[in-house]
Amino acid sequence: MKALRRAVITGTGMSLPDHVVTNQDLEKIVDTTDEWIITRTGIRERRQIQEGQTLLELSIPAAKQAIANANLKPEEIDLIIFASFTPDYQVPATACMLQDRLGCIHAAAFDLQAACTGFVYASSVAMQFIATGNCNHVLVIGGDVTTRILDFTDRNSCVLFGDGVGAAVFSPAQGDEGAFDSLLGAVGSGAEHIMIPVGGSARRPTEEAIRNREHYLKINGKEVFKFSTKIVGDIIDEMLTRNNLTLDDVALIIPHQANIRILESAAKRFNCPIEKFYVNIDRYGNTVAASIPMALHEALAEGRIKEGDIILLIGFGGGLTYGIMPIRWGKYTCPTC
Repeated sequence: MKALRRAVITGTGMSLPDHVVTNQDLEKIVDTTDEWIITRTGIRERRQIQEGQTLLELSIPAAKQAIANANLKPEEIDLIIFASFTPDYQVPATACMLQDRLGCIHAAAFDLQAACTGFVYASSVAMQFIATGNCNHVLVIGGDVTTRILDFTDRNSCVLFGDGVGAAVFSPAQGDEGAFDSLLGAVGSGAEHIMIPVGGSARRPTEEAIRNREHYLKINGKEVFKFSTKIVGDIIDEMLTRNNLTLDDVALIIPHQANIRILESAAKRFNCPIEKFYVNIDRYGNTVAASIPMALHEALAEGRIKEGDIILLIGFGGGLTYGIMPIRWGKYTCPTC
């Protein structure tokens, strides 16, 4: 029987809108304060896509950067997986349009929706395609433009999110480097805690629904926070146990950037410094599926990941979904970060 191959990240990239929205900017349009936002979330500013821009357009620079950093040509990409819950259209998939714009003429392409866990889900799928030999190079995109679906009269949700795109290329690993496990899960009983009630096939956007602002994202912050603080610690515990590791073996944890208090809670549970977790939520807010690949790209640019390091990618969010992937880092050095 042919041995399964590990997948290693050979290239990363990210892209952000130019427009910065500070907490002080939000103070002018909604009943909130800079102190209230920072204290409860750790967010100081975020990026917002402008009218006329699309998720596809924002994704192209990140994807091109990841492919270039992997020392590949677009036609060498075998598969594109685009993780997003804010695609430009219900049909066609954003991945298909991106395939055309990049010139990835030999690539299959599809979208994947697991909200804030989307990048970990998509990376796990990429890992399977490479493991079986069906693909050699898989481009995984995590991108969301959540500001397009926010209710800017709701101070509990509109202050949380920003727009952005992160990308990574997965290729066959050499030796023991690369992703060596993944754990995915869902708690569907909590699906209603993060939801856009109207706009799908279940409920059409009638005039009454729009007047009631049901076409915007709705979040039960208390329940989501309770789920997130517990699941992050639980899946770290499970992943370490089943791979005979301790947290001391892990060089860096790259979590979904939802709320600084969630990460501080996890650090306290494991009695480790918060520096063990990469944090950039203060600059970008919650960028949903983009948050993990963006944080990974920045951590590489800052020299915080070295060859042989074990890192953990951790996602949690809408669905409710969760996922964790451990990677033993290879020789990739991010030449154009």
